[in-house]
Amino acid sequence: MTTKEALDAAVAAMIDPSSRSLYDVTIICTTDDHQADYWSKRLSEGVCSKPSDKAGSDFPLVLAVSEDWSAGGAGNGLGTLYAYQKACRVAKEKHSLDLPTLLGEKKISAALYHTAGKGTRLAPLPASENNNKPGVKLPFCHELSDGSFAPLTVLEAVVKQTGVYAPSRLGRLSVFWGDQVFVPSAPFKYTPTHHVDIMCTLLGETAPTAEEWAEHGLDKYGVIAVSKGEERNAAQVEKVDHATAVKMLKSLGDIGQVGPSLGSFSVSATILEALCTEYASELSAKSGKFDTDPHFWMPLTLPEADYVSLMSQKGVEGEVSKAHHERMSKMKAGLTLGDLGLFGAVNVGSDACWWDYGLLKLYFKNNIVALEKDDSGAALLRRFLGVTANKMSSTIDDSVDVDETSLISASSIKSGSVKNSVVSAVKSLDVQIDGAIVVNCTAKKIVAGKNAILYNIVDLSDE
Repeated sequence: MTTKEALDAAVAAMIDPSSRSLYDVTIICTTDDHQADYWSKRLSEGVCSKPSDKAGSDFPLVLAVSEDWSAGGAGNGLGTLYAYQKACRVAKEKHSLDLPTLLGEKKISAALYHTAGKGTRLAPLPASENNNKPGVKLPFCHELSDGSFAPLTVLEAVVKQTGVYAPSRLGRLSVFWGDQVFVPSAPFKYTPTHHVDIMCTLLGETAPTAEEWAEHGLDKYGVIAVSKGEERNAAQVEKVDHATAVKMLKSLGDIGQVGPSLGSFSVSATILEALCTEYASELSAKSGKFDTDPHFWMPLTLPEADYVSLMSQKGVEGEVSKAHHERMSKMKAGLTLGDLGLFGAVNVGSDACWWDYGLLKLYFKNNIVALEKDDSGAALLRRFLGVTANKMSSTIDDSVDVDETSLISASSIKSGSVKNSVVSAVKSLDVQIDGAIVVNCTAKKIVAGKNAILYNIVDLSDE
C-alpha cells in the first residue's frame, strides 16, 4: 500500500457515515464537574451519538469525569488511573455496567482523553469557553443529532480521528491527549502483540547512526526503540544522545527501528488492573504525582542503573529512582503475560499528516491551511472535516463577493466580501473579511483583516 493509499484509507474510515469508528466507551478527564456535564451532553449528541440501529444499546457511551486531585495534579500516569476508576464508578452507578469485567472479557473497547488544564498556550481562546480548553471551536461545522449545525470542537475532532484504532483494541484502554489530530500513513488496523503499546513515528527501516540521531533531533524527545527480533519488543528513553541510548538499550538486543514517541498508548486489562492495584494507596488518598513515561514505561523497560542515571538528569535523587524502579520491577514480576509481550510500539508512519491546535499560532496555521487547493495534506484535512463545497449549510446573499478559495459554513451573511478566509457560524448584515478566521460571531458589521482571528464575539451595536 502506498502512502497516499494508506492516508486515504485512514480518512475514509474516520468519516464513513455507515460504519463510524468509535470506541464503545469514551472517557473524558476534565478540569471540573461543570465541564464533565458539558462533554457528556455534547459528545452524546454529536460525534458519539447512538446510531438509529443501536438506540437500545448501552454503547457508544460517554463518561466524563473531573480530576479532583490534590494541589499540583496527579500527573498523566496517576491521572489516567484515577479517571478510569472514577469512570468505572459512574458506569456502575448510572448505567449498571461493570467496565473492568467487560474489558477483561474483551467485549468492549475504551478510550480516555486528557483535557484538564486552562490551555494558556492557546490563550485567549479557551478563556472565552470558560477555560474549557478542549471546547475551543474549529472554523468548520458538523451536524448534531437534532439536525442543527455547530462548529466542531478540538476534542470532537480528536475523538473522531482516534476512533479508527477502536476495532483493533477490544479489551484495552487507549489514552490520548486532546489537542492534536493526525492521519496515520501506517496501517491503523492491527493485532496487539504487547500488553502496553505506545504510538510513535518510526524512522527508516534500520537503527539510526549517531549522525542520523542528531539530524532527526532525537536527543530532544522521548524515543521508542524496537528490537529486530520477531517479538518486536520495545523500550523507551528520553532526551539522551546516541551513545547513551545505545548503552541503555542493550537489554533489547539488536535495535531495528527507533522514533519519537507521541505519548498516546493503549494498555490491556491485565496491565490496567495491575497498575491500579500497585498505586491503590495513592489513588485512594488522591496524593502523589506520576507520569507515564518516567514513572511507568521507563522503569518497566530499562535496567535499574540506566533508569537511575536517566532520572538523575531530571534532578531526581538516586535513592528515590532506585526505590521506584524496584517497586515497578516487583509489579512486573507478578504479571502473567500469556501470549503477549510487555511493551511494544504502534507506528503511525513517518508520512502521517498532523494538525496541532495547542498553540494560538498553530490554531491559525492549521485551520487556514484548509484553503490550500494544491496541497495534498490540506485536501485530507478538508475530507476529514467534511468540507465538500466552499459554502455549506449557509445563507449567503447573492450580493456577497466570496472568492473560490474561502470556506464558509453554517453562516448567514447579507452583504460584503469574503476572501482567503475560513468563516463558521457567523451572522452578519455586512462583512469585510480577508485572510482571516472568523468563528461563532454575530454582529451587524464584521471587519477582519489578514491573520486576524475573531472568536465568540457578539456585538449588537450599529458600528
